[in-house]
Amino acid sequence: MQFGFGSGAGWVVESISNPTPGAIGIMQEASVDFARSVKELTGTYAFPVAVGAGTGKISGKTKFAQFSGRIINLFFGSTKATGQTLVAPGEAGTVPAPSGPYTVTVANSANFGIDLGVKNATTGIPLTRVASAPATGQYAVSAGVYTFAAADTGLGVKIDYTYSAAGSGETVSVANPLIGAANFFKAVFTQLYGTARNTLTLNANVFTKMGTGTKLEDFTMLDMDFSSFADSANNLLTWSFAEAS
Repeated sequence: MQFGFGSGAGWVVESISNPTPGAIGIMQEASVDFARSVKELTGTYAFPVAVGAGTGKISGKTKFAQFSGRIINLFFGSTKATGQTLVAPGEAGTVPAPSGPYTVTVANSANFGIDLGVKNATTGIPLTRVASAPATGQYAVSAGVYTFAAADTGLGVKIDYTYSAAGSGETVSVANPLIGAANFFKAVFTQLYGTARNTLTLNANVFTKMGTGTKLEDFTMLDMDFSSFADSANNLLTWSFAEAS
């Protein structure tokens, strides 16, 4: 008698030449639903005398904790590149002495991305961004160089901003695609209990929904729904078991 226990493990393999597989890392759960429409023939009797099978549908979902650019990009069908966007939260700086210039250059100015705001380090009150010539309580920024008012000399500030790190990580860049195109992939789910393993292979799939969210004192999860269909040989799936029926 064979049983299943736990979340199991899963992989996706993109339907392209020489694909690199992606593991569904630290999978928490996976489900696959099989459904079909039926047409019931009734007459003078209370229950149908015949039932005909109509169209079918296979859909599923998985929840996992490990972020993977390869799997996420299967949803968007866009491009991946080496490099990532990092955030510098609350980088400390001090508006220079009266001799000027009254500027603070952030540590990652060479790879500066987006200004996320400046706060007074003592009071926590945000400064107001202006295009140029800042007055007291204001600042201007260009390419990671923050300019302040002469009257704010000696002011301690905390600067938030993004910057790029070209040599590490991975970034998925998404443009607005034309409708109709979708990335297909093979999905493999397996479960082991004792020495008995069952393995479900879905030959062709597309992701239909993706969601994620943060939560206090908990790990962030990715939820991805998918829909399955027949591959080019008109085969849907295989499902193997350790125990013969």
